[in-house]
Formats: sequence, structure tokens, C-alpha cells
Amino acid sequence: MLGFTVAIDGPAAAGKGTVGRAVAAHFGFAHLDTGLLYRAVGAKVLNGVTAEEAAETLKARDLESDQLRTSAVAEAASRAAAIPAVRSALVDFQRSFAMRAGGAVLDGRDIGTVICPDAQVKLFITATPEVRAARRFAELSRVDPTVTLEGVLADVQARDARDSSRAEAPLRPAEDAELMDTSTMDIEAAVARAIALVNARRGE
Repeated sequence: MLGFTVAIDGPAAAGKGTVGRAVAAHFGFAHLDTGLLYRAVGAKVLNGVTAEEAAETLKARDLESDQLRTSAVAEAASRAAAIPAVRSALVDFQRSFAMRAGGAVLDGRDIGTVICPDAQVKLFITATPEVRAARRFAELSRVDPTVTLEGVLADVQARDARDSSRAEAPLRPAEDAELMDTSTMDIEAAVARAIALVNARRGE
């Protein structure tokens, strides 16, 4: 299948990455967690590189670092993502990925609104800040015992505010996106819902 694109947007820890990977695996589509692009930029920034230079010189191997899931990198990534020059440098990569033969699933913050406005399927996956913070805390505390739930919640709320208020590609649902609130939804139900929506658009 040529150029069938599933665009998944939403705030941090809403479940969009998990749903995106599961949908891609189900249909045999390629998957791109676009947040990793910004995390890789953020990691380079923490190592002393400017955000603009980091985005312009990003390589595939930069997405494979084990350090990309730390809270420090997440914070740096969110700040870098608010820089128009950084977003511009990464747009072509994402759009090229979206149009690959065989179909593609991309998840991020502006896939349905900016990167792939013509995507056949658009999902906006969200959950309450408290639920998302608990999920992120469970993930981060496995590798960093100093993390606190209160600190993670504060970070989530700060990122939401920054992502939603930035001038360039703010976080918001596309007008034709299907909204999915996963606050009280387990992952199996969320994946099943997303797969049903893709099937409907494919005429299955």
C-alpha cells in the first residue's frame, strides 16, 4: 500500500507511542516515534551542541541511545521542539517517512496538523495529567530511583503548557482527528479502537 498514513498526536504519556507501535505491527506498517527525533536533539543539546545544529546533523544512530528516555532529555527535547528552526530541520525527514510504500504510522505532537495534514487516519490520544504522570513515573522510576511522582506531574504539566502555547506547531487536535481519552482505558482497548478506525478508513 503506497502512502497510507496514520497520524497519532497527543501529550506525553497518553499512550500514543504504545498504540502507534501496536497499530504498525498489526498492519505491517512502518512506525516512527517522532518524539525520539526531538529527544535525540535534546540529548545533543545537553552535550553542548546548539539545538539548531543538533537537528541539522541528526543521524539514525542518534535515535538508538539508551539515554533518550531520561527526564533530563525529555525536558531538553520539549524546549528544543519550541524552536522553529529545529522543527523545520526535521519536517522533511518525517514527511518522507510518512509517504513510504507499505504504509506508515507516525506519532508525535503535530503529525495530523502539520507533518501529515492529509493522513488517511488521524488520532488524538490523551489522558488526564495525573494519569499520565503516574504512567511516566512508573517508567522513569525503573531507571532513576530519585524520581518522584510529584516532580513528574509538575514536569508533565509544564510540558503540556509549553507544547500547547508554542508559536510553531502547537499541540492541538486536528479538526478531523478522532479523540481517544485513555484515562480509564487499558492498552488492549485503546489498540483495538485504533485498529478499528484504520480498518474503517481502509474499507475493511
